[in-house]
Amino acid sequence: MSEQENQNLPAENSAEYYREALEKEKQKNVLLAGRLADAMAQVQDKEAQLMRIKNNPLWKLSKPFRVCMHWVIRQKNRIRNLGGIKGIVRKLSSKKIEVQARAQHGTASFPGPEERRRQEEKVFSKEVCISILVPLYNTPEKFLHDMITSVTAQTYGGWELCLADGSDDKHSYVGDICREYAEKDSRIKYRKLEKNMGISGNTNACCEMATGNYIGLFDHDDVLHPSVLYYYMEAICEKGADYIYCDECTFQGKSVDNMITLHFKPDYSPDNLCANNYICHFSVFARELLDSTELFRTQFDGSQDHDMILRLTARAKCIVHIPKLLYYWRSHKGSVAADINAKSYAIDAAKGAVSDYLRGKGYAYFDIESTRAFETIFRIKYPILRDDKISIIIANKDHEEDLRRCINSILEASTYQNFEIVVVENNSKEPKIFAYYEELKAHPKIKVVTYTGEFNYSKINNLGAKEAEGKYLLFLNNDTKVITVNWLEELLMYAQREDVGAVGAKLYYPDYTIQHAGIVLGLGAHRTAGHSHYKVNKENLGYMGRLCYAQNVSAVTGACLMVKKSLFEEVGGLEEGLAVALNDVDFCLKLMKKGYWNIWTPFAELFHYESNSRGSDLDGERAERYNAECAVFKEKWGSLIDAGDPFYNVNFSLDRSDYSLKI
Repeated sequence: MSEQENQNLPAENSAEYYREALEKEKQKNVLLAGRLADAMAQVQDKEAQLMRIKNNPLWKLSKPFRVCMHWVIRQKNRIRNLGGIKGIVRKLSSKKIEVQARAQHGTASFPGPEERRRQEEKVFSKEVCISILVPLYNTPEKFLHDMITSVTAQTYGGWELCLADGSDDKHSYVGDICREYAEKDSRIKYRKLEKNMGISGNTNACCEMATGNYIGLFDHDDVLHPSVLYYYMEAICEKGADYIYCDECTFQGKSVDNMITLHFKPDYSPDNLCANNYICHFSVFARELLDSTELFRTQFDGSQDHDMILRLTARAKCIVHIPKLLYYWRSHKGSVAADINAKSYAIDAAKGAVSDYLRGKGYAYFDIESTRAFETIFRIKYPILRDDKISIIIANKDHEEDLRRCINSILEASTYQNFEIVVVENNSKEPKIFAYYEELKAHPKIKVVTYTGEFNYSKINNLGAKEAEGKYLLFLNNDTKVITVNWLEELLMYAQREDVGAVGAKLYYPDYTIQHAGIVLGLGAHRTAGHSHYKVNKENLGYMGRLCYAQNVSAVTGACLMVKKSLFEEVGGLEEGLAVALNDVDFCLKLMKKGYWNIWTPFAELFHYESNSRGSDLDGERAERYNAECAVFKEKWGSLIDAGDPFYNVNFSLDRSDYSLKI
């Protein structure tokens, strides 16, 4: 695009700008419609062939044999998916570990007499009163007692409990119980409302009663860990936290030890939060964050907490996550913890809350839809703002078949067309690859450049970046194959954002087990970095649905990584001292250190025939080189690794990639 053309473009986010973008999308959709029609015609042909086979008498007679054969295949696949007999043994062993790990997060984690005394006697550097807001409505008697006593049992005493009661006349005992507690403890405030105003209205009434400089939100049927306010005070006094949340679990029955689901959360992750209200309980925040606005907005009843969390975290200066299980969410008939359909309007309310937040951030023409994980876990589709060129950089040495498969998949499957492919040749020896290069040079979208010198992945790709003409760089391994036709759009919709660094895709092995779903610091035997959900089946939802939505991660693999060229240059490209291993992780951490968010999306999918082109790093000279580069990486990023990956959780094992708990 010429400078003159660029000057004539309308301002980003203006109405005219979006109209032009929308018109381009319409034109693109016409082309896609033609492709779709061709694909549908091919499907119809296949269906007709299949119908002819099914109507064949021999096919019908062979049905009993096929049923038996498919049963055997299913059992074989189940064993294979578990990793064979060894995998089944590991699975049973991990379940035993899981039971042991769960036990340490229930009442066993409550402070004993000595620890309770220490916490109660602690003198903090700030005077803070935390007003805990609880809207009441026909609360069962046992739930009410459990809720109130979990507050009075707190080891930090600087709290007040504000109870606003919207219960009907049939549940007058709610008021009787609350008044009884209030008479014994002046920190408990009770107000009977003239009418039930719903969750938002009742909670806002609680807020009117509150005098604390921090606000905590607590459901009427749940339970707090005795030390939760103590840990929150540590965060307030030691880190200056103005928004705090913790890990949580759902439980059934009489004891919090009857845990159903344990939710160990990442640190503050804005993209996760848009897709999924992962913060949820137990939110405590500085009252000043309200800034004269409503706590809960009635138009978002059913998802009023998600709306509030989005608004307040956007204003907060220091958000602290306490990686301890400190909130117990009771699951019972009629509760959202038991079934989202108990409050089906919550789904629409959640979409509305996210939409309002995104519009406030200046986004327009986005789309929000539920994912296969859960109705309130969302996929957000952002518009492509500009038809900017993407430079796809592929390092290559020999392996003509791999490279041909990779490039053909790009050319044949991609719906986004403003791209170039830069192949960086590195010391190939086979004649057939040079013959293929000549074919590629004839293509208007492809160029081949040559790197001379011993193999150094960073240097090779840095050269490719220098030769690239695009505004965006996409580093791609030669042993990949595109699956999702709009893969470039799915990556670009995030890479175009001003606050985003690197964006990565979901990569599969040929058997559709996952090779890459984001990188976790400290994971694996070398305690450097590893891939989460490694070798999990494609159909798996992931831990708490995390394989189903775009999210913030510390790093993504260089096998498929998109970034603005300007950002690539800003952080100095890939570290050439890391010739083979961990250069992609190092690059992402440099971006994160600069304040950019790295994002992994499951909606851009490719096959990755990993190590086909370079073999394994686990033996011989390669193992020595890998160990040396691990040492360099840990020397540089050791403090970050030791602190724990902010988008993982310190309660997870670093020996496994499946979010198993550690003991």
